[in-house]
Amino acid sequence: MLLIGSHVGYNKEEQVKKSLDEALSYGANTFMFYTGAPQNTQRSPINKDRVNEVISIMKEKGLDYSKVVVHAPYIINLASPDEDKHNFAVSFLKQELMRCNELKISNMVLHPGSHTGCGIDIGLTNIINGLNEVLSITNNNCSILLETMAGKGTELGVSIDQMKYIIDNIENKDRIGLCLDTCHLNDAGYDVSNFDEILDEIDKKIGLSYVKCIHINDSKNIINSHKDRHENIGFGTIGFDNLINIIYNKRLKSIPKILETPYVEHEYPPYKYEIEMIKSKTFDPDLIKKIKTNS
Repeated sequence: MLLIGSHVGYNKEEQVKKSLDEALSYGANTFMFYTGAPQNTQRSPINKDRVNEVISIMKEKGLDYSKVVVHAPYIINLASPDEDKHNFAVSFLKQELMRCNELKISNMVLHPGSHTGCGIDIGLTNIINGLNEVLSITNNNCSILLETMAGKGTELGVSIDQMKYIIDNIENKDRIGLCLDTCHLNDAGYDVSNFDEILDEIDKKIGLSYVKCIHINDSKNIINSHKDRHENIGFGTIGFDNLINIIYNKRLKSIPKILETPYVEHEYPPYKYEIEMIKSKTFDPDLIKKIKTNS
């Protein structure tokens, strides 16, 4: 079964029930959410009754809650050379993992971090030390999935070799994994039209079993641009056919595919229509117009 969904909302009242309802309205069978605003530390207590309600509803519908993904907030930067910022990142990431445990979430996606000028080697070491500390003090079932990055500014996790170096130095490898982002891979310099070659490299250097999530995004940018600007499916430089080949790649069959494509005119969510295109494997050049007309 194709596991396809998108980033959806979450609020302190309905919590993950809101996330599920939104996902179902798009025709999705999985989803990704933040447990609070990604730009700040404000968090509300987890309502465990809501969690159990969602698990029950999904089970009734034949959907797998273990494939639902949380995304860590952007403000976490484990690579930072600033001691206070690094310690904050460790502390807040620990809290987010504990929230995931309450939410019974199996995987949380994390941007590895930006070295902010201290250099790649020091930045990678900071990430490794931070991850090892967090994983050693959070004894739960939630894994951290390092997201492949575009290389904007001083971002790390830009290459498969960097990811290999991080994972090789993680002590608790059972709780580490990868999230591949198609836009980020393209912007980092990988030719996603030859996606099996990328998977082959990951399998050889890290192990394909570490890949636990795919972010499906087209890109506004040419390959190797290091800009990280997502585009709607089929309207960017990657193209619809290349993305369909990735989504339906048999080696990724059991892995959730999550759309993070932009709202049309910053107002209208595209996910229902993009998921319809993906399921039919047919590109609709009038998609943007259709979204604006029907929203």
